[in-house]
Amino acid sequence: MHILIVHCHPEPRSFNAALKDVASETLEGDGHRVEVSDLYAQNFDPVERPEHFASRADAAYFSALTEQRHHYRRDELATDVRREIERLERADLVILQFPLWWHGPPAMLKGWFDRVFVYGGLYSGQRRFDRGPLRGRRAICSVTTGAPGTTFSTWGRSGDITALMWPIHCSLYYVGFEVLAPQLTYGVQGGGLSYQVDAVFRRQLEADKQRWSGRLEGLANEAPIPFTGWQDWDDDGVLSQTHPLRWRV
Repeated sequence: MHILIVHCHPEPRSFNAALKDVASETLEGDGHRVEVSDLYAQNFDPVERPEHFASRADAAYFSALTEQRHHYRRDELATDVRREIERLERADLVILQFPLWWHGPPAMLKGWFDRVFVYGGLYSGQRRFDRGPLRGRRAICSVTTGAPGTTFSTWGRSGDITALMWPIHCSLYYVGFEVLAPQLTYGVQGGGLSYQVDAVFRRQLEADKQRWSGRLEGLANEAPIPFTGWQDWDDDGVLSQTHPLRWRV
């Protein structure tokens, strides 16, 4: 397989960087081709703005969707966005490596979604979800948190991790990806927070790296998260009354 790792952390010596390296080394060792998009190292600009579009479709009023579609069709997207789209199109599997900050991905990764998932190119009104242009490819999020795993349970103080991950999982499915269950590494300390004595913490981190490496070797056989698709919705985009999932509520 050709695998793209989108890495988003400002510190090259961080545990996120270590997990990125584990993934790269493990997958290359298994014979896969690995490409890394290191957003901070590339100084990726996460802010969508008029200056990114050289030949405006509408010079009087800036609409990101209008300009994205216009420039995609003319093959005039900004160089950094074209590069990221080409990397996505080469990939059979995309790994997003990032820390959970303020109950979501870092702003740079959110901006990567804003700018790279261009309207008219990676989705449109009729080309999204299970009709998305990137269908047939897989994606997985490898996420670190500061707080322990128990606090991310349904009634935990940090919030239900399933709900916190839903926006990014839905966005990946929106452009067609088959989305795998996330790799979650809890309790990665930082900023003075400490939940374990140092020796125990270091052992935990080594175990977490081994757990990720082991999972990577069997990733191709994992079933994706089940999502509903166009055939399941009524004309208002709501799950049809006769769908079997209705009986679970």
